[in-house]
Amino acid sequence: MKSDFVKKGTERAPHRSLFNAAGYTDEELERPLIGVVNSFNEIVPGHMNLDKICEAVKKGIYLAGGVPVEIPAIAVCDGIAMNHTGMKYSLVTRELIADSTEAMAEAHQFDGLVMIPNCDKNVPGLLMAAARVNVPTIFVSGGPMLAGRKMDGKRTCLSSLFEAVGQFNAGNMTEDKLHEFEQKACPTCGSCSGMYTANSMNCLTEVLGMALRGNGTIPAVYSERIRLAKHAGMQIVELIKKDIRPRDIMTEKAFINALTMDMALGCSTNSMLHLPAIAHEAGVTLNLEIANEISKKTPNLCHLAPAGDTFMEDLNEAGGIYAVMNEINKLGLLSTDLLTVTGKTVAENIAGCVNLDPEIIRPVENPYSPYGGIAVLKGNICPNGAVVKQSAVAKEMMVHTGPARVFDCEDDAIVAIREGKIVKGDVVVIRYEGPKGGPGMREMLSPTSEIAGMGLDKDVALITDGRFSGATRGASIGHVAPEAALGGPIAFIEEGDIIDIDITNHSMNVRVSDEEMAARKAKWQPREPRIKKGYLVRYASLVTSADKGAVLQAPEEKK
Repeated sequence: MKSDFVKKGTERAPHRSLFNAAGYTDEELERPLIGVVNSFNEIVPGHMNLDKICEAVKKGIYLAGGVPVEIPAIAVCDGIAMNHTGMKYSLVTRELIADSTEAMAEAHQFDGLVMIPNCDKNVPGLLMAAARVNVPTIFVSGGPMLAGRKMDGKRTCLSSLFEAVGQFNAGNMTEDKLHEFEQKACPTCGSCSGMYTANSMNCLTEVLGMALRGNGTIPAVYSERIRLAKHAGMQIVELIKKDIRPRDIMTEKAFINALTMDMALGCSTNSMLHLPAIAHEAGVTLNLEIANEISKKTPNLCHLAPAGDTFMEDLNEAGGIYAVMNEINKLGLLSTDLLTVTGKTVAENIAGCVNLDPEIIRPVENPYSPYGGIAVLKGNICPNGAVVKQSAVAKEMMVHTGPARVFDCEDDAIVAIREGKIVKGDVVVIRYEGPKGGPGMREMLSPTSEIAGMGLDKDVALITDGRFSGATRGASIGHVAPEAALGGPIAFIEEGDIIDIDITNHSMNVRVSDEEMAARKAKWQPREPRIKKGYLVRYASLVTSADKGAVLQAPEEKK
C-alpha cells in the first residue's frame, strides 16, 4: 500500500508515534488509509450538509475495511460573492483547492481518496487534484437544492430572484414582494436548483465515470443521498483493491462523453473552462474546435432553469443522468466501453436506465434543438473564441445586430442599466474583467439579470471577457479571448460601433476595418489590474491560460 511509506519499518517509528497521538490503533494501520476530502463549511448553502455526507462516507469505508482520514477543502459561495470584489477570488480558488488537496494527499501518502464537493470551483478543483495525485478516487457531492416555493404560480430559484431584483429596480415589483421572493427562492441546503455551474459539474463528474449513479441529481435533503455516500465509502475500498485510478477512467474518450452530455443537458458555460483544465491534469488535450463539432451532432434534450422551468429534482425523477445518457446513446454518440468507478463500463452502468418523463428529458426524436446547449463563437472580436449558452437564448436573439455600449468594468454597466441608459437593440460590452484584467474573471450574473428584469433579455445582447454564471440566460456571450488586458480586439471597440452576432453560424464581429482596428491598437495602453493582492494576481493568468488567449486551453504547468 502507498501508505506503507508512512507506516511500515523501523525508520517509521516516529511516524507511527504521531499516528498514535492522533488516536489510530495498530489494527487501523494495517488497513488502507483513505483521505476523505470534506468541503464542509457554514457559509455555502451547498456545503452545510457535507458534515452528514462525510460521516456517511466514513461509515462506508469502515464497513468495507478501510480507515477514513478526514481532511478539509475550501469552497466559495458564488452567489454571496457575486457583484463585488469577492467575485474576483472565486475562480482562482479552483487552483487553491487543487494545490492544497494534492499537498495533503502526497504529504500523507493516502492509498485512496473520497472527494466530497458540491459548489462551483470546488468540484473541478477536486477533479484536477484527483487526476494529479492519481490514486484510487471516488466523488460524492452534497446534492442539489430543492426548487423554491411558488410565486405567481411558478416555482422559483436563485436566478429568478436575481431577475426579480432587476424587476424591482425597474419599478415592476414592490419591496414586499421582493422580500417574499427571497424567503421562497432557496428553501433547502444544496447546490442551487437549476443547471448552474455546480450542478453541471456534479452531473459531468457522473458522466466522466468518477461518481456513482445519482451523484449529480439526488437532492441534498433526500436520505437517498446519505445512502449514496455510504456506498461511495464502500466502493473506494474496492477501487483500491482493484487499483483503478482516475487516469484509467478520465481518458480522452471520457472527456468527449462529458462534452457530448454537456451539450445534451444544456450545462453552464463555465464547463468550457473547467473540463479542459481537468483534462490537462489527466494528460488529455481538449481544443476549441471540438465544442462546435460535438454540438452540431448532439441534440439538446433538457431545459432546466435558467433555460426552462424545470429543476434538478425533476431530472432526478425522470431517471437522472444515466437516463439522458441512454437517450443520447440512441444516436451512437457515446463511448460506452469505458471503465468507471463502479468497476463496470459505461454500457453496463446505463443499461436499463430509461427515460421516465419525456417532458423533462426530451426523446432524441423531439429535442429542444437539434444542436447542443453551448456554442463557441469566433470573429474579429474574439479570434480565439467566446462562449454562449445557446439553449438559454431566445430565438429572437440568435441573430442580433446593434450598437456597442462600452464599459470598462461590470459595476459601471450595472449602473447604466439601472438608470435606463441601455435600450432595445444595444450590445453591452463589458471588458477588463478577464483573468488578468479583473483580475479574477468575475461572473456577470448581475448585469444579465438586470437586463432580464428590465424586460430586455429578448432585445439586448451582452458580451464580456469575463464569464457568465450558469444561472445566466439571454444573449450573454462571455470568455471573449484574447481578453482586453492582453490587447485583445474587445479592448478597441468604441461606443456606437456596430456589432453583428450570429449564434447560429458561430460568429461575432464588429464592423470596423482591419486598418482601423490596427490604428486603435497602436494607441492602446495596457491597464493595471484594479487590485493587486498576491495570490489573486499570481494565479489570474493560470486559470484559463489567458496568456494564450484560448477559451478551451488548459492552464500551463506552474512548475
